[in-house]
Amino acid sequence: MREKEKRIFEAASTLFDQRDFQHVVTQEISERADVAVGTLFRYAASKGELLLMVYNEHLREAVAAGERASTGIDDPADAVVALVAPILVESSKHAQNAAAYQRELLFGSPEEKYRIEGLALVEGLEARIAERLVAAASPAPGASGTGPGPAVEVPDAVGQDASRAARSVFAVLHLLLAQASTGVHPSRDASVELDAQVRQIVRGFLATVAPAPTP
Repeated sequence: MREKEKRIFEAASTLFDQRDFQHVVTQEISERADVAVGTLFRYAASKGELLLMVYNEHLREAVAAGERASTGIDDPADAVVALVAPILVESSKHAQNAAAYQRELLFGSPEEKYRIEGLALVEGLEARIAERLVAAASPAPGASGTGPGPAVEVPDAVGQDASRAARSVFAVLHLLLAQASTGVHPSRDASVELDAQVRQIVRGFLATVAPAPTP
């Protein structure tokens, strides 16, 4: 079973790398993987789920790259930009399929294995963003406020606001990933927009949780 799944993944990956999602036919994938179409659908229920299977791996690798890039960065805005920028870079290699992947994540069948897996990757990314924001909003006593510092007790409201800000960051990323296929704001550089909008979200979050000035 693992061997068949590997062949299906490799076949789908090759074809999606060569052509846009709408121009890849499921029959081609099954033939390239040397499995019957019925067998193929036991591993992935649709062509959309085959795309999810392949692009989940791209997302996983990009998230890992972002974690490495953000390690040691104290400034929270710089750290969050470093976390998400590799995803935009990876998506630019095949923008149409990256946009199709986003659609499948949002609107695919809730029972599909690879959609559940992809949403879990997004949730994990948002959790990492929120962690960096919480750390910046709750520095240890005597810390500069720019780094994570030792663990301190964080009010529930701060954690909730950080989670909302993290979801906003991913929403920005999602729209920029879809930009190539929608044609919205074609003159705007996606990487520049990502940097600017993430920084705006981080500044807004930090402003809402900053302690009131002492009279």
